[in-house]
Amino acid sequence: MMSGSTPFYQKHHRHYDRGYRSKELESAVSQYQSSSSSSSYAARRSSSRASASEYASGFSDTEEARVKESAGYMARRNLFTSGLEMERTEQTSRKVSMRESAERISLSKRIYENEEHHKRMNKDSLMHAPEFVIKPRSHTVWEKQCVRLHCTVSGWPDPRVVWYKNNVTIDPMAHPGKYKLESSYNVHSLEINRCDFDDTAQYRVSAMNSKGELSSFASIVVKRFKGEVEEALPMPRHGLISEYGITFDTHIVDGFGVSFGREGETMSLGATVIISPNLARYQPEVQWYRDDVLLQPSKWCHMHWSGDKATLTLTHLNKEDEGLYTLRITTKSKYETYSAYVFVRDADAEVEGAPGAPLDVKCQDANKDYVIVTWKQPAVDGGSSILGYFVDRCEVGTTHWSQCNDTPIKFARFPVTGLVEGRSYTFRVRAVNKSGMSRPSRVSEAVAAMDPADRARMRGTSAPWTGQIIVTEEEPAEGVVPGKPKELEVTEATKNYVVLSWKPPGERGHEGIMYYVEKCVSGTDSWQRVNTEIPVKSPRFALFDLAEGKAYSFRVRCCNSAGVGEPSEATEATTVGDKLDIPSAPGRVVPTRNTDTSVVVSWEASRDAKELVGYYIEASIVGSNKFEPCNNKPVKGTRFICHGLVTGESYVFRVKALNAAGLSECSQESEAIEVKAAIGGGIPHASPTPPYGISVLECVRDSMVLAWKQPTFIGGADITGYFVDYREVINGVPGTWHEANVKSVSDRAYRVIVHYKGNMVLFVPQPYVRPPHDLQVTEVRANTLVLLYKPPVYQGRDPVNGFYIDIKEADAEEEAWRGVNEKAILTNYMKIKILKEGETYVFRVRAQNKAGVGKASEPTEPVLAETKPGTTEIVVDVDDDGVISMNFACSNLTPDSKFVWSKNYEEITDDTRITVATSGGKSKATFNMLAEDDIGIYSCAVTHTDGAGSSYTLSAEELKKLLELSHDHKFPIIPLKTELAVELQEKGRIRFWLQAEKISANGKIEYVFNDNSLSQGEKYKMNFNKDTGVIEMIMESLLPEDEGTFTFQLQDGKATNQSSLVLIGDVFKGLQKESAFMRKEWHRKQGPHFVEYLSYEVTPECCVILKCKVGNIKKETVALWYKDGREVKGDEKLTFTEGVLKLEIAQISKKDAGVYEIVLKDDRGQDTSTLNLTEQANSSTALKIQSTDEGIRLYSFVSYYNEALQVTWHHKDSAIAFTDRIKSGVVGEQLWLQITEPTEKDKGKYAIEFHDGKDGLKRTVELSGQGEATAKFQMAPYFLYNRARVAGGLPDVVTIQELKALNLTCNISGEPLPEVVWLKNEREIVSDGHYVMKLEAGKYASFTITTVNTADSGKYSILVKNKYGTESADFTVSLTQRLLLYVPCHGERKIFFCNVEFEQILCFFIHNHCLLNMMSPHMPLSSVITSLLLPLCCDYGIPFSDL
Repeated sequence: MMSGSTPFYQKHHRHYDRGYRSKELESAVSQYQSSSSSSSYAARRSSSRASASEYASGFSDTEEARVKESAGYMARRNLFTSGLEMERTEQTSRKVSMRESAERISLSKRIYENEEHHKRMNKDSLMHAPEFVIKPRSHTVWEKQCVRLHCTVSGWPDPRVVWYKNNVTIDPMAHPGKYKLESSYNVHSLEINRCDFDDTAQYRVSAMNSKGELSSFASIVVKRFKGEVEEALPMPRHGLISEYGITFDTHIVDGFGVSFGREGETMSLGATVIISPNLARYQPEVQWYRDDVLLQPSKWCHMHWSGDKATLTLTHLNKEDEGLYTLRITTKSKYETYSAYVFVRDADAEVEGAPGAPLDVKCQDANKDYVIVTWKQPAVDGGSSILGYFVDRCEVGTTHWSQCNDTPIKFARFPVTGLVEGRSYTFRVRAVNKSGMSRPSRVSEAVAAMDPADRARMRGTSAPWTGQIIVTEEEPAEGVVPGKPKELEVTEATKNYVVLSWKPPGERGHEGIMYYVEKCVSGTDSWQRVNTEIPVKSPRFALFDLAEGKAYSFRVRCCNSAGVGEPSEATEATTVGDKLDIPSAPGRVVPTRNTDTSVVVSWEASRDAKELVGYYIEASIVGSNKFEPCNNKPVKGTRFICHGLVTGESYVFRVKALNAAGLSECSQESEAIEVKAAIGGGIPHASPTPPYGISVLECVRDSMVLAWKQPTFIGGADITGYFVDYREVINGVPGTWHEANVKSVSDRAYRVIVHYKGNMVLFVPQPYVRPPHDLQVTEVRANTLVLLYKPPVYQGRDPVNGFYIDIKEADAEEEAWRGVNEKAILTNYMKIKILKEGETYVFRVRAQNKAGVGKASEPTEPVLAETKPGTTEIVVDVDDDGVISMNFACSNLTPDSKFVWSKNYEEITDDTRITVATSGGKSKATFNMLAEDDIGIYSCAVTHTDGAGSSYTLSAEELKKLLELSHDHKFPIIPLKTELAVELQEKGRIRFWLQAEKISANGKIEYVFNDNSLSQGEKYKMNFNKDTGVIEMIMESLLPEDEGTFTFQLQDGKATNQSSLVLIGDVFKGLQKESAFMRKEWHRKQGPHFVEYLSYEVTPECCVILKCKVGNIKKETVALWYKDGREVKGDEKLTFTEGVLKLEIAQISKKDAGVYEIVLKDDRGQDTSTLNLTEQANSSTALKIQSTDEGIRLYSFVSYYNEALQVTWHHKDSAIAFTDRIKSGVVGEQLWLQITEPTEKDKGKYAIEFHDGKDGLKRTVELSGQGEATAKFQMAPYFLYNRARVAGGLPDVVTIQELKALNLTCNISGEPLPEVVWLKNEREIVSDGHYVMKLEAGKYASFTITTVNTADSGKYSILVKNKYGTESADFTVSLTQRLLLYVPCHGERKIFFCNVEFEQILCFFIHNHCLLNMMSPHMPLSSVITSLLLPLCCDYGIPFSDL
């Protein structure tokens, strides 16, 4: 078939081949091609012969005349004739070729139409999500030009295509003549007529069908002519000016100021931009930001550049638009920015007293039929508390909004369920209080209800088309019942709902799965299915209508067409109620003057606030007692500038915190502050407060050293230096102030040179040391802090050799000073660990030298021992490449904050050992090459914060651990739960397996045998379950050449590991023998076989009965008896009841001695059992223990066995008395002892004795101790007594008449009470009016079909299961068809309803007197029946085949 006629959905399908053709179609096509080719060839042959003969006959009349005229002319004629003949032959060949081509095209068309017909018969095989074969391309056009966007979309069912402009649906009817939409043969186009500047936007085309939704984007930029170029010209003569070699200076003037708007209004922000040199048609890069987030053109905001002015238009204000707006103008030379704040007030409420609209509605965790909608609470509640919120949804492409919750919810998060897979939705939220409903919020972004993996795959770019069709074969997937869901957990719990999440199972086949969710009240075993009618498709589910205060457990089952899987592990008991508490009220609020219309408000963060969203600030004029919101969009920091205040008025402020649970109580009101401009023009430029705590550290001759403390308020910027002034005081009269230093000093200590006019006083140096200075407290926690200090300026005659730290409570007396350290320390810092939380302390430091301990320093300011909210610690991390780093994050940054890293509390300035990188609120210090030289204390402090900082001690032990961890990350090892092991499976298969503790889906496995790599094939079957980490290789059998070492080599990225198993010698031979035995036994049991081999017993009448027990037999099975190779002719003594074959030998004598053999055979195979009355068993294997469903089995194999061998079983040295609970028997060469439902009394030593009259043999085993046998012994009765069972009561086959009622009952048992599931054809049945399933008294399970019809035929099963086991019972329902017969009798037609088989129908016809009179003796019976029934079928329109 020509590739040009292949449908697009087959060209791109990786399984495309001709395998979908039917056999009849392939045969027809083959015959047609062979016949057409032969006919075409015959036609060409006949055509060529006909043309040749025609040519000859046409010239025969003139040939003699021409020969007579001239022989030369004859030669020329022959030459002309040959040329003409060649031309005609070539023309004929072209005709034939064209006809063959047309036939091929016609055949291809017929085949394609046939394929299309068969494909349409099964549309599910074609259904797939939309795909853009050709995506729309972006265009740049000039004004008044037309532009067309087009794309090609594939998908089945045919996708619905919608065009959007800046996320707003394009409606051609709303703009007549502007837009034109066309769709033809999956090609869709959008034409925009006479473009203007407003058409500059991002356009989106969305294709959606039942399988999903996909979008593609393209941009249109409309340019406008400026200057001397006329508008009529189609395009400019020159392009944009190049920036190469030009340096631009950019200035933003006439900028926008702080702006105030109201919801629903339109606002424009603009600024004039001066760029020099001024070049015509040069356009810099213009960007707008809101709260440092880049804005994109959309239906909410339009951007415009007119050549010298940048404008941002907010078309419809909402509270989401509030924030700090920044204009950024970028050239290659540099960039300039300009910022101002925009405030958005609430629109007037539709109902007086109603709250403001919620904001920031977002969709999270979207899945196939489920999405979580979140929002932020409004700042305005309308005067009464908000009762809750209503969530509305709207399907994309429609305008109908439907409410998702019936009752208002207070939590600012709500799971919306019941979505239709593949469709897109938008959401909005409304608040309600006792006065009424608020306006709706701004709608959320559209979200598609589909699996996140499908959404990510659809958003990704597809691989380019290579022009090749890859044909692969895929094994048909049989129905697989899915396994248990994994990692079930309660992700969210409120008093309104509980959200569950889980991961799909690893075993689920190739088809989709759905889920059933079950709940159980804590303390009970009654599980109730929550979504019985509609299973969910997403691994997320929200449960409503739970009783608040009660505790529940949950579990999930998977289901597909193959059935319902096992339940997952149940969750821990979850109490219904809000888990997220409303945050506490913020702390102290401090207002500070800024400008004549604004005040800077700072506050202490809420303590222990979880999932904090932000803060609302409210202001009130003093005396009015009416608070108005300063911001309508929550701010995350602890500092905010409140604008729009009245100059000269006094205000008080308060702050509220909020999270998803709600708004906190208001903080305490701040002190009143009058609104007026601060000195310096505002907080960013305010002067610091004066330093304090001036002290004299040293006074020697003509100089003295002064020290002071840092100001309590630094004015919003770093302190760049200090100036020291001094003046003389003579006789108590102060003089004039003089500057001691011309240049500012950065240290908080300075030596002042004093020049005396009078006599100079001589100061003699003292031996003792001066006190330390510049004490600082950092890293304050509830029980610890770090004290920093500087050594004394004057150290005395001898250097300082240590420091002592003193501590006391802030309000204690001077006598309460006590030492922290008994021995002097040499460092300029100390971590104090003896604090009590909530206490306030002061500290001082004393230095010592050889002369003794000097005076104490000035005490520090009081310090409260507490851990402030938001405090973080340094986190040490080792990445996948083994790189070791220290990380510190701070959430309370200010614009001027900096991260300062130190080692031993000295700032790190050398980057040879450590590299520091800071981004946003996080800073990372990376060790370049960690070694012993890096041992020390590392700290990170954040400037312009309330003491944010932390430290980390790198000790020798910690260094060793980090280096080992780094090595493990550089050269990782895949951890294994189990090493490589081997086990035998059904049919004697050998399974090599291991389980990795953790391995990703990209892991690779190499299977090696004796250093040779193995691959998938007939001999080796490999499997890697990436969910469980189980890796296995299965072999059908072991051959001698398979003796050696098997190795599994694992690789996952850089991580590797391997495990080996050696199978040689006796270990290999034993495994090979056991595998061969299991395979032989499996094959033997596929046909008729012996369950118990041939044995004998002697009756009281001294008759010998040879007997055996057989299984898997049918009517055609034959049993033949032989003695010494000759068949025994004793059929009258042969019985065949209850699967037992017997042969009776009366009056046995020596001549009856010999080898007896019985052969059991049919078309499936045969089995043989032999009994030798002369030879005895003389060897056996060790006595072993096996755990079975019934209890415990002890067994031993003998080399040869017959009934003459005396076998005796002993327990505790006493012969065992066999009962129904303890039995013995023989299977082949295996002698066994079965203990059913074992008890404690069955423990002890067991022995088996063999005696053949000459020699004896004894084997023993101990059924006690701590071995595996004891574990099996102890667990077996517990599981056996409690596992779920079906006791009986169900028949194998039920034959019932149509329209009758069927009722079956069976007994079940088990503890805990088993779960009962009824299945029809392996699918679960739900109780309804037709099927009625009941469980009475926990013992009797009944199944009823109220009215049996033909659809009820099939295989039914009952499945009972509890945690100790599962059991099922099957039965088949067969219906007898109800036939309607019209029989003429004595001139009338009588009606008979027959529920009989066909043979009975024939007998009915034969014995009916009326029919016998009409039969011909020579007419077949079938013809008679046909002649009677066919006319009646024609009269009543009944197909004869139905009868």
